[in-house]
Amino acid sequence: MAVSVFDLFKIGIGPSSSHTVGPMRAALLFAEALEREGLAAQVASLRVELYGSLGATGKGHGTDRGVMFGLSGEAPDTIDPATLGPRIAAIRESGTLYLLGRYPVRFNEREHIVFYRQALPEHPNGLKLYARDAAGELLRASTYLSVGGGFVVTASAPNVKVLAAAEQLPHSFTSGDELLALCEHKQQSIAELMWDNERVWRSDAEIRGGLLKIWGVMQACVSRGCGIDNPDADKELPGPFHVRRRAPQLYRALRENPEAALRDPLSMVDWINLYAIAVNEENAAGGRVVTAPTNGAAGIIPSVLHYYTRCVPNATDDGVIDFLMTAAAIGILYKLNASISGAEVGCQGEVGVACSMAAAGLAAVLGGTPRQVENAAEIGMEHNLGLTCDPVGGLVQIPCIERNAMGAMKAVNAARMAMRGDGSHCVSLDSVIKTMRETGADMKTKYKETSRGGLAVNIVEC
Repeated sequence: MAVSVFDLFKIGIGPSSSHTVGPMRAALLFAEALEREGLAAQVASLRVELYGSLGATGKGHGTDRGVMFGLSGEAPDTIDPATLGPRIAAIRESGTLYLLGRYPVRFNEREHIVFYRQALPEHPNGLKLYARDAAGELLRASTYLSVGGGFVVTASAPNVKVLAAAEQLPHSFTSGDELLALCEHKQQSIAELMWDNERVWRSDAEIRGGLLKIWGVMQACVSRGCGIDNPDADKELPGPFHVRRRAPQLYRALRENPEAALRDPLSMVDWINLYAIAVNEENAAGGRVVTAPTNGAAGIIPSVLHYYTRCVPNATDDGVIDFLMTAAAIGILYKLNASISGAEVGCQGEVGVACSMAAAGLAAVLGGTPRQVENAAEIGMEHNLGLTCDPVGGLVQIPCIERNAMGAMKAVNAARMAMRGDGSHCVSLDSVIKTMRETGADMKTKYKETSRGGLAVNIVEC
């Protein structure tokens, strides 16, 4: 399987990559297939069935809204977050959804979107879509799996193109050991190997421009989360818990009292916390974010990148690109050998993986060798093993927002620890990825993005 840096870092909307972005993409694929087959104009009714984690927490994660937008022809990376509320209201008031924005279909979400807690056998995040004509005859039925990070797989479909792409890569690797061996054999950094692989799909200008665009979206997300040019930043987050955004107030406090940094050697911790919280509050509000590698963990890599650009001497755009390339290489190993889906392995697959990726990226731009980078990635995951995914009320708010801030700090610490060593260590990255996968398999379903265990059921006691 060949995974690109642009697969791991995708521009989308909140609050969830697997529950919002993935289902939106799946619904768009379904709608486009209907039009491609000449069936779109015949569609009189649509039905969406959401299974497993999508069924258990889909309401809080915006799965129903994501599906409606996808059927309407919208893609996660181009839809305007400011239009989401009015457009959903229009569908509800009119009882009509315009398939691909052109074909009117009677639609009542309570009737036509159904939530089932039981999972499909292939994956905990599954959805089935059906289209019928006026006579009730089935025009098309498709099953999709949202496997984390906005990745969508058509169930039972042979991934011929994906498998063939792997054969084209000049530096194919499926383990940390293979990645290190390639670096040593080619005398290249991890980022340089990734550059060679990405050139299979894109020119250097496209790669550079695409990654800087991703970095720009990350920066804009932090700014909006801090309240800069965002009148909604001081409002409560959606949902019944009345969670108030903290990033704007924290930003103002840090800006208004800069002298405090002279007295407190740990003041940078507050800024790292701020960057991560700002992103994840934007995500929780349905704003524009970058999967890194998921929405639930979207604040960690932007936070550590902000730390790099603001606190590391001589930070450059080239450094940002090397950071993202290195982080992506580590993310690919988790994608290939374990999972980045909270519904599959718990939050260790989201915050844990993002922490590992960020630690590796930071170590790389601090001048670390490939072995120091691998060590940083290993440390980042080793101390997130067993992390559960227990969103209170099915909302990506508690404990997700603070968890990103903690993950960002762990990433910085992991990189600093690795840079103090020579890259030799007892536990390999491959071993910790294997352990993470096995831990996720042993984890009870109630701790894997179902909101049926952990904090999700004990919040009333707090």
